[in-house]
Amino acid sequence: MEFIDTLVMGKPLWMWAIFMTIVVILLALDLGLFHRKSREIGVRESLVLSAFYITIGLGFGAWVWVNVGPTSGKEYLTGFLVEKTLSMDNIFVISLVFTYFGVPRIYQHRVLFWGILGVIVLRGIVIALGAWLVATFHWVLYIFALLLIFTGIKMLLPGDEEPDIEDNPALRVMRRFLRITPKLYGQRFFIRKPDDKTGKIVTWVTPLFVAMILIEIVDVIFALDSIPAIFAITTDTFVVYTSNIFAILGLRALYFALAAVIDRFQYLKPALAMILVFIGSKIFVADLAGWEKFPATVSLSVTISLIAGGILYSLWRTQRDPAPAAQDDKA
Repeated sequence: MEFIDTLVMGKPLWMWAIFMTIVVILLALDLGLFHRKSREIGVRESLVLSAFYITIGLGFGAWVWVNVGPTSGKEYLTGFLVEKTLSMDNIFVISLVFTYFGVPRIYQHRVLFWGILGVIVLRGIVIALGAWLVATFHWVLYIFALLLIFTGIKMLLPGDEEPDIEDNPALRVMRRFLRITPKLYGQRFFIRKPDDKTGKIVTWVTPLFVAMILIEIVDVIFALDSIPAIFAITTDTFVVYTSNIFAILGLRALYFALAAVIDRFQYLKPALAMILVFIGSKIFVADLAGWEKFPATVSLSVTISLIAGGILYSLWRTQRDPAPAAQDDKA
């Protein structure tokens, strides 16, 4: 029995086992029960699944609150909310990728499901690296904080352009080194067919596979914001990883609910920018005030207030003045 109490990155092995068991069950339910066959996911189903995943994520946060402590529980909830909010921009780029490759809604869940599996592994690697850096070089936290402040200020400034998928460096590399079919072959990632030059039967990748790889790369890019953000909230690796993964697990369901109405939340981005500036600044505020740590209750309260304010203002403004949203849709 002593084995299950072995500490792994600061927490007993049994805690990690509970977390991983929940994740495996959710993935198994998703692939084996909810979406055994490829089909189009409607907005209503997407909203129900989103509510389900959010409930599981918040429920795990309550479990952390009880078993690890109120401070860790508040830090988990703050990290969970920040990651969910950051996912809004992620959803926008994913929508652009699917539109560029002409991926129909019936196949989009398959791409997102396998993409999420890769994200779980990649986030684990990035978070483990971040935890090692913070534990070895504490001053890295200040680099993370400055990065967040810079990113937040940049997001507040005008001039952001829509990402150009055609000129994406990763896409250019894949086109150079991979045989990519000009069309989709159902939900298949790979097919065997003759080479255009030699006539030999070789393996080709389909645009569905390329879309999945680009979505993985998009997540790595967004992790450059979300990972420093969560480490600026807490350095507890267990809280960092679990809050990130539970927020990401519901991304697929959230995508289908929000992809069509993403322009209704166009004013959430300034709120997110202010959250990043706040999270980055609180490390310096705590030092100046002589606190050992910035109060978790204040962090959670400010985060909830900014997110709620951004959502409510977006819904009110786009309903009151729908013209800008329509213009954005046309663009």
